[in-house]
Amino acid sequence: MTRTVPPAATGFSRGQRRALTVLGVSQAFGGMGMAAGITVGALLAQDLLGSTGLAGVPAALYTAGAAAGAAGLGRVGQRFGHRTALALGNGVAALGSAGVVAGAAARWPVLLLTALFVYGAGTVTGLLARYAGAGLAPPGRRGRAAGTVLFAMTVGAVVGPNLTGPTGDLAAAWGLPRLTGPFLLAAVAYVAGALVLVVWSRPDPPPPAPPREPGAARTGCTAPGVVTGATVMVTAQLVMIAVMTMTPVHMAGHGHTTQAVGLVIALHVGAMFLPSPLSGLLADRIGGRWVAVAAGAVLLGGGLLAGLAPPASTPSLACALVLLGVGWNLALLGGTALLTDAAPAENRAAVQGLADVGMSVAGATGGIVSGLVTGGAGYPVLATAAGALALAVVPAVAMNRGRPT
Repeated sequence: MTRTVPPAATGFSRGQRRALTVLGVSQAFGGMGMAAGITVGALLAQDLLGSTGLAGVPAALYTAGAAAGAAGLGRVGQRFGHRTALALGNGVAALGSAGVVAGAAARWPVLLLTALFVYGAGTVTGLLARYAGAGLAPPGRRGRAAGTVLFAMTVGAVVGPNLTGPTGDLAAAWGLPRLTGPFLLAAVAYVAGALVLVVWSRPDPPPPAPPREPGAARTGCTAPGVVTGATVMVTAQLVMIAVMTMTPVHMAGHGHTTQAVGLVIALHVGAMFLPSPLSGLLADRIGGRWVAVAAGAVLLGGGLLAGLAPPASTPSLACALVLLGVGWNLALLGGTALLTDAAPAENRAAVQGLADVGMSVAGATGGIVSGLVTGGAGYPVLATAAGALALAVVPAVAMNRGRPT
């Protein structure tokens, strides 16, 4: 008897490959812009607000902005398609980047903090794009497609922090604060990302009509795989943001140069996205549950290493931040696989958007708490506690042990 290959086993069509390529190029620019806030956002706030305890405010603001962006851009995508939503998000991030530069140059905290919120609303585009990539793939290859889109951010995310020195020199030459240099780069990069989508990406087909039952999205959110996937991603986001936000402040306080800080953050951001193809492949092959369990273990190791690392040791801190990045990547793609497979098709986009709102709220919480804990108890306590919190993914996965994903 001749065996028919199921649709899930088929590969990508030529049109799907082209769409993924355009999406990937745009993501590379977006990664460069996103790295600006990670690298110098906390340092800018510390300089302008004059308090280490408030240095976590930028991360809180741009992750809170990301929550608003996830909800707003999700609705735009549902009505007008992914291309429009992602291009709009890049444009918003460019506007926010320019506002950060203006606020820092004018020494106006209100403008700086407002612009960071707007910047965050746009940077969520980088994560929402993984759903666009998964939507382009047949069911058996969704993990790899989402991983490919996230991997494309690696180029920009690694290059961006390493340009902290040169862009700082450029900003200084223009009479601007040196720390605004990465945000100048971010504004240009996000404009380029938006143009790539507008010029080369084809319009999406009309999206399916939303479910008619008013409680349908809420019902989808209660599915076991959805709860597990969201919990895994939210926990990883909280842990990663808390440690990552205060690492530049910790390093600067122990005599590390801005270039050394940029290198460590570049390695961290690279680790957040570089393993994406492998993480996506693992999610397709062994299931999101086991990928999520691995994420918890790696995040624990990263937090403990960051807490125990000698403050003057750049290599030790770099290794810790790399582990945190890899653990976050595993959690993101493992959680995405669990959530996408479990959410009902008729309201999957709404459920995905709500999960990303949860991630953004967790990131905002981590940003605020990180500064307070570091100011009161110190960076080692923050990093160790965050690593221990990562173990919460294990009981979350146990809740879903009876499901195939």
